[in-house]
Amino acid sequence: MNKKQKIITFSMAIGIFLCMLDTTIMNIALPKIQTGLNVSLESLSWALNIYTIIFAVLTIPFARIADLFGKNKVYLIGLAAFMLGSLFSGIAANTIWLVIGRGIQSLGAAIVFPASMTIGISSVSLKDRKTVLTVLGITQGLAAALGPTVGGIITQYLNWRYIFFINLPLITLALFLAICLLPLKNEKVVNAKIDLPGMFLSMIMLFSLTLILIKGNDWGWHSSSIIILVATVPLSLGLFVIIEHYSHAPMIPLALFRERQFVGAVLAMTLSSIFLVGIMVIMPTFFTTVLEKSELTAALMITPTSLMIFFLSPVGGRLVETTGPRLMMLLGFLLMIAGYIVLAIIDPEHYNQLVISFMLIGGGFGIIAGPIVILGASNFTGELLTASQSVLGLFRQIGTLLAVAVFVSSLTTNLKTAKTRSLNNADARIEAAALPHASKKAFKENVKKALEHGETANKSQSAMTVRAKTITKTRYKAVLARIPNGSSLPETAKQNIYAKVSARVKQNIKHQRSIVLFVTKRIKQDIKRNLKQAFLSPYRKAVPFIILSGFSSFLFYRKKDYHHMSS
Repeated sequence: MNKKQKIITFSMAIGIFLCMLDTTIMNIALPKIQTGLNVSLESLSWALNIYTIIFAVLTIPFARIADLFGKNKVYLIGLAAFMLGSLFSGIAANTIWLVIGRGIQSLGAAIVFPASMTIGISSVSLKDRKTVLTVLGITQGLAAALGPTVGGIITQYLNWRYIFFINLPLITLALFLAICLLPLKNEKVVNAKIDLPGMFLSMIMLFSLTLILIKGNDWGWHSSSIIILVATVPLSLGLFVIIEHYSHAPMIPLALFRERQFVGAVLAMTLSSIFLVGIMVIMPTFFTTVLEKSELTAALMITPTSLMIFFLSPVGGRLVETTGPRLMMLLGFLLMIAGYIVLAIIDPEHYNQLVISFMLIGGGFGIIAGPIVILGASNFTGELLTASQSVLGLFRQIGTLLAVAVFVSSLTTNLKTAKTRSLNNADARIEAAALPHASKKAFKENVKKALEHGETANKSQSAMTVRAKTITKTRYKAVLARIPNGSSLPETAKQNIYAKVSARVKQNIKHQRSIVLFVTKRIKQDIKRNLKQAFLSPYRKAVPFIILSGFSSFLFYRKKDYHHMSS
C-alpha cells in the first residue's frame, strides 16, 4: 500500500472504532449518569437501547443507499451525524436530550460503519485487500472490548459527559482526512433502484428482533407485546427472503449464503461476540457490586481481555494463511471454551484466577476476530463484497444484542433469587439471635433495605445507639416511679440513679451490639456467597453452548481447500 492508501485505511479505522466503542462505553458509566441527571435506570436504559436498535436496523439499508448515491459523500454525512449526536449526548441536561443525542449518534454509526468498510476495501488493490480487511476487522473487535475500560477511566478521572466528548476530536480528524483524500465529485455509484419492500421488511424484522431481546425481560416473555413481536420476526423474514429472491437489486443478495465459508463467518462472528460481550457486560458489574471496587478498578480488572484481543488478532490474521481457516477458528473457540470452563469452576474473589479466564477468552476471540472479516469476504467482488461486510457487521451487532439479552436476563432472575434466599437466611439468623423483639424487628428491616436499595446493614447498630437514650430515659422514669417520693429526691441522687440505669442499659446495648456484629458478619457472608453464585451461574450454564458453538469452525475450509479456493 502507498502512503495515501494507508492514511485512508487509518481514517476508516477511526470511524469503525468509534462506532463499535460506543456500543459498550456507556454501560459502566450508567450509575454516574443516573446520579448526574437524577433519573431512573429504566428511563436511562433507552439511551443504551436506541443506539443498539438504530445501529442494527439501519446498517444494511444505509449501506445500500451509500452504494446508490455515492459512498464517500454519504460517509461524510454519517461522520457529521455521529459528531452532532456525540455533542448532543455530552451536553444533555435530561434523559430526553440524551436519548435524542444517542439516536442521532446511532444514525451516524449506521452510515459510517458499512461505508468505512466499503471505502477501505475499494481504496486498495486486490493484493492489499486482505491487509485492509484484517486491520478493520481487528478494529471492530478491539473497540467493542475496550468500551468498558475506556468508559471507566474517563468516568473516574474526567466526567461521564466526556465519554461522548472524546469522539469529537477523533471525528474531526476523520472528517478532515476524508475531505482531503476521498474523491467527492463524479464518484462511482451503483445504477439500480432502492429495494423499498426489502428495506421495509428488513427494518421491521430487525426492529422486532432487537426490541424482543432488549425488552423481553422487562415486559415479560409471555406478554402480548413480546408475543406479537415474536410472531412478526419469522413472518417478515419469510416475506423478505421471497422478495429478495425475485428482486433485481436485492437489499441483501441471497447469493452470499450459498458460500459455505461466509455462513461460517456469520455464525462464528455472532457466537464469539455473544460469549465475549457476556464477559464484558457482566463482570464489571460484578466487580463493583459484589467486590465493591470503583468503576475505574473494575474497568482495569477486565482489561486483560482487551489486551489479548489486541495482541492476538494480528497473529490470527497472519497465521490463517499458514494453518488454514478451520484450524484457526477451532483454536479460537477452544481457547474461549477453556476460559469459560475456568470461569465456571474458580473462586472469582481470587483475581489471579480470573485473569487466566479473561486471557483465554480474549485470546480466543482475538484469534477468531483477526481473520473473520477476511474469511467472510471470501472471493466476493463488487456489490457482493460490500454486502458481505454489511451483513457481517449486522450479525456482530446481533451477537451483542443476544449477549445482553441472555446474560443480563439470566443475571436479573438470579439476583432476585439470591436476594430472596439471602433475606430468608438473614431472617432465620436474626430470629435465632439472643436479641429483644424490637431489636430483631429493626434488624430485619435494615437488612431488607440493604438488599433492596444497596444500603448498609450496619444501620441497625447506629439505631441501637439512638434507642439506648430512649431506653435509658424510660427505665430511669420507671425507677423513680418505684421509689417513694422519687420525684422529690435531691438532684445529686437523681443523677446517680440515672448514671446507674445508663450504665446497665449501655452494658446491655454493648452485648446486643456484639451479637448484631456477629450476625451481620454472617449475613454479609451469605449475601456475598449468594450474589457470587448469581453472577457465575450464567457462565456455568453457557459452557455446553460455547462447546456447541465450536462446531461452527467446521464450516470453514481446510488449509488445502482454502488455498485452492483462493487461487
